[in-house]
Amino acid sequence: MIKAGSMYGTQLIWVLFLSSVFAWVLMEAYGRFAAVTGETAIHGFKKYLKWGKFWAILTIIGVVLGQWSSLSGILGLTSSALYEVLRLFIPGLKENNYWAVLGIAITLIVIMYALLLVGKYSFFEKILIVFVTIMGLSFILSMVIVLPDPKEIALGFVPSIPVGGELLVAAFVGTTMAAPTFIVRPLIVKEKRWGKGQLKVQSRDAFVAALLMFTISASIMIAATGALFHEGKSVTRVLDMVTALEPVAGKLAISLFMVGAMSAGLSSVFPILMVLPLLIGDYRQGKMEINSSMFRILAGIGCLIGLIVPVIGANPIVAQIATQVASVFILPLVISGVIVLINKKDILGKHSAGWKLNTVLGIALIFSLIISYKGVIGLISLF
Repeated sequence: MIKAGSMYGTQLIWVLFLSSVFAWVLMEAYGRFAAVTGETAIHGFKKYLKWGKFWAILTIIGVVLGQWSSLSGILGLTSSALYEVLRLFIPGLKENNYWAVLGIAITLIVIMYALLLVGKYSFFEKILIVFVTIMGLSFILSMVIVLPDPKEIALGFVPSIPVGGELLVAAFVGTTMAAPTFIVRPLIVKEKRWGKGQLKVQSRDAFVAALLMFTISASIMIAATGALFHEGKSVTRVLDMVTALEPVAGKLAISLFMVGAMSAGLSSVFPILMVLPLLIGDYRQGKMEINSSMFRILAGIGCLIGLIVPVIGANPIVAQIATQVASVFILPLVISGVIVLINKKDILGKHSAGWKLNTVLGIALIFSLIISYKGVIGLISLF
């Protein structure tokens, strides 16, 4: 979002809006399936779909590969952002300090892993609420400080893709229409013990989640537009965010902005470390397994993978965009799966999908296929 705002202003806000709408519909569909049947996504694939085991295993592989690849970029970006915040207030620190950034990355991942060892979903949820609240407030305040012309924001809802913008479009969708969000949602619905009597609660929860997703993501893009795009400054390194923003908005705004970036990263690292053990537990028993040795071992492997970008010293912004694109390629399979599940009248009865939900899900599937194609074109142009 930061790079898109710095390069194209608000021109791609329509992609963000569409992705958020489709994310809402997919959360609603997966959540409804879970609340009515008591089943989870991967277990439901295995149980109710033709070639269900193959479908379930392929989904797990696709989701985990996409998430683990993005984890390394996220950790690299977060640790670099934290170092740049320190440099704001300790000018004596040198630029591009490899060992300092690596040390921060290792410290962060060790803390995240230690928090995971607590082994209680309610605790995980509280940690994420803290990170996301800080992120949201930081970016919204940053946006208010450097707010561009409202007309410019409105024009961003007119569909267009700038030349060379295919990769960022795919990365947008990989972020907002993230396949794990939908695959893991039934596990959360089940953990909260939402059944048929809580269908309205589940629906409201899905809508609020999508609304907040759009609000926070749009505020990031708009803040980058106001502070960077109009100054003709594009973000290619984490350092660019500081050097470009500080003269325009001052240390307070840049501090808010960078704290938001760090919170965004940390709020992503935490669930990504959980994704493989959660999905394996889903496949085996259709429930969360967060106190097992398997959970701890697989989360530990995720921690090591997350350190790849910091260890090799790769540009975390480029790595983050490229790896986030990987998440879109499994999306068509995830959407197709829920279309089949939500239309099974023998298990959902009157709660099966009607024509409205099916129409939007069908459009979401076509959208995901187009974006996957755009992602391939973008990756080819990148490499």
